[in-house]
Amino acid sequence: MATQDFYQILGVSKDASDRDIKKAYKRMAMKYHPDRTKGDKDLELKFKEIKQAYEVLSDPQKRQMYDQYGHEAFEQARQGGGGPGAGGFGGGADFADIFGDVFGDIFGGGGRRQHARAQRGADLRYNLDMSLEDAVRGKTVELKIPTLVECEDCDGSGAQKGSKPQTCGHCHGTGQIQMRQGFFAVQQTCPQCRGKGTIISDPCRSCHGQGRKEQTKTLSVKIPAGVDTGDRIRLANEGEAGEHGAPAGDLYVQVHVREHPIFSRDGNNLYCEVPISFTKAALGGEIEVPTLDGKVKLKIPKETQTGKHFRMRGKGVKSVRTGAVGDLICKVVIETPVNLSAKQREILEELEESMGTGDEAAKFRPKEKGFFDGVKQFFDDLRG
Repeated sequence: MATQDFYQILGVSKDASDRDIKKAYKRMAMKYHPDRTKGDKDLELKFKEIKQAYEVLSDPQKRQMYDQYGHEAFEQARQGGGGPGAGGFGGGADFADIFGDVFGDIFGGGGRRQHARAQRGADLRYNLDMSLEDAVRGKTVELKIPTLVECEDCDGSGAQKGSKPQTCGHCHGTGQIQMRQGFFAVQQTCPQCRGKGTIISDPCRSCHGQGRKEQTKTLSVKIPAGVDTGDRIRLANEGEAGEHGAPAGDLYVQVHVREHPIFSRDGNNLYCEVPISFTKAALGGEIEVPTLDGKVKLKIPKETQTGKHFRMRGKGVKSVRTGAVGDLICKVVIETPVNLSAKQREILEELEESMGTGDEAAKFRPKEKGFFDGVKQFFDDLRG
């Protein structure tokens, strides 16, 4: 094999970190892989040099010997001399073992140096149903959350007190085993430890070795003023406990505000419809309208038409994000009187007669005249 310096082969400095060496190997191995070089003997030799260099520099013990003795440390071993590098790299490693590090990282399977990690706890969601008043003002609520919590007896390890989990002898703590299939090695979850990397020989009697127990916990949660349907509040680390001491997941409180019998909400504004009598609309006056803080007076000008909007500033909702306060917008709806007595009908008939007909009545009901003039013009245009 060529005696070019291993660091030069991978294109890294002598003080390169393990991570830098691995990244350089990935890049070059993908470039000079035999499947890409299509039988080019020179490039195939280059690939073997890259593989050889990585095998030495990725192993702390071999790298130390190489830094101290150079190539000579491994030449003696290959010739059977039993020198400082006995074991060497000549036939002890196979392509699939080394290249597994590359493909394992790319596809998420992990390589032979990857160790099993305890699984973070699952995130939880709680649907909170609340009234408009509580959503606008804010409220502290108590939530009962059925979840998995860390076992107190074993502190989440799953092992009985006085013992501890042991490294799995089948996968040597990686949680993965390699199944060779021709040129490549396929990563599979270790069947002995089920990917955990450890085996509990004396499981905790309280949690049966799981490290977690089912429990309903009670949380006091402050809901800020101004929340609305669709808002979500995140409570860090209040989800399920992680496996074997891993971090807990988060709890997400999903807010839903019930419909209100009087008010509707759009952003920071509140809306309501206020019925008024037809005489109040004609003559004007004051009425009482509801707000979330109680009743307030609203002045109705004379000759108010149905559907008119009145804006009451600062009577809406305070934004949970900006602090800006919206308005209350009241829409007046004129209510036609019902259940009239004979006397009341007579009064209304006299009022109607006093307004006259045709052009004479137009000054009292300008919208009515404008509407029917528009209808007449529409049909004249159709005939013309």
